[in-house]
Amino acid sequence: MIDLRSDTVTLPTPEMREAIASAEVGDDVYGEDPTVNLLEEESARLLGKDAALFIPSGTMGNLAAVLTHCERGSEIILGDKSHIFLNEAGGAAALGGIQPHIIPNQKDGTLRLEDIREAIRFDDIHHPRTRLITLENTHNMCGGAALSAVYTRSVGEIAQEQGLKFHLDGARIFNAASALGVDPADLVQPLDSVMFCLSKGLGAPVGSMLCGDAEFIRRARRTRKMLGGAMRQAGLIAAAGLYALRHHLPLLTEDHRRARDLARGLADLSGISLLDLEPPSNMVYLKLDPDLPYDAAVIKEKLKGHGILIGYENLRLIRLVTHLWIRDQDIPVVIQGFKEVLS
Repeated sequence: MIDLRSDTVTLPTPEMREAIASAEVGDDVYGEDPTVNLLEEESARLLGKDAALFIPSGTMGNLAAVLTHCERGSEIILGDKSHIFLNEAGGAAALGGIQPHIIPNQKDGTLRLEDIREAIRFDDIHHPRTRLITLENTHNMCGGAALSAVYTRSVGEIAQEQGLKFHLDGARIFNAASALGVDPADLVQPLDSVMFCLSKGLGAPVGSMLCGDAEFIRRARRTRKMLGGAMRQAGLIAAAGLYALRHHLPLLTEDHRRARDLARGLADLSGISLLDLEPPSNMVYLKLDPDLPYDAAVIKEKLKGHGILIGYENLRLIRLVTHLWIRDQDIPVVIQGFKEVLS
C-alpha cells in the first residue's frame, strides 16, 4: 500500500532497528540512561537551547510546556486552526484549568500581530491572566505552511514586551527549516520552549522532544512525571530518535519535492482544487468541488482499492502527506489512482 495518511505511519529502517537493538540503556527517571541523555543533548544543541527533555508524544510535550508555563485560571493565546486547540483533547483546560484564547490563523499559518496584541488581557480582577503565546511551525491545518524567522521574532518581541512566555508546537520544525533553507535554531531563537516530534518526518517509531532553558526543563521534568511520561530504560526508543536526527534530516527536502510533484500531477484533475499549487512542505491539501457527487470518505474507500491510503480533515478536504516511505515511483501511481476515481 502507498500510505499518504500521515508522516506518522513510517516504520523503522533496518539501520534504525540495529541502533535500537544495540542501544546502551539505564534508568532515565534517575537520569542514568546514556542514550536518552545523548538524545537530549543533541536535540538542545540542534535548536540552540540549553536543555531538552525526552517525552513520549507531541501532545504530552505541548501539554507539559503549557502546564509548566501557566497556572490554573490563566490563559494562552493560540490560533483557531492550531493542533493544540483542535487535536489535543482539550488537555490544557481539562488537566490544567488553563483557558484558550483563540484568534484566527491566516492562510499562511501566522497570527496577525494586531490580533495577538488585542488578545492580551489587561490587568483586571475580572479577567484571566494571559501567560503564554503559542505558534505552530510547520502549520498542519494551513497546508504545511512554514513560518519565517522574521515573523517569529516579531511575535517574540510582543511576548517580551508584555512579560509573556512563548511556546512553539514545532512538531515539524525541521520540515520548516528545510522548506525555508535556514538553520532550525534561527527559527526558534526567541522561543521559551519548543516541542518537536521524532515520529513524523524524521521516521522514528515514537517520541518527542521539549527544549528550552535549563530552569524550564527542570520544571518540565516534574510536569512530565505528573503526566505519567517518565520512562525507565527509554534508551531503546531514544536510540531511534538519535539515529533519525543524525541521518534523516537531509531526506526532508526529498519529501517536499515529492509533495510538489504530486500536487502538479493532480492540479488539472476535474472535481478537485489544490489548497496550494506549490505545497510549502510535505502536505498536499485537496478541496473537493461543491458539485462533486461524492465526498472524501467515498474517495478514500475507492483509492484503497488502488492500493492507496489517504486521510481527510473533513468530508470536502483531503490531506496527502509525503514521508520517508514514499518513493518517486509512487507519485505517478497515486496520480493515476485519483484520475480513475474522479472520472
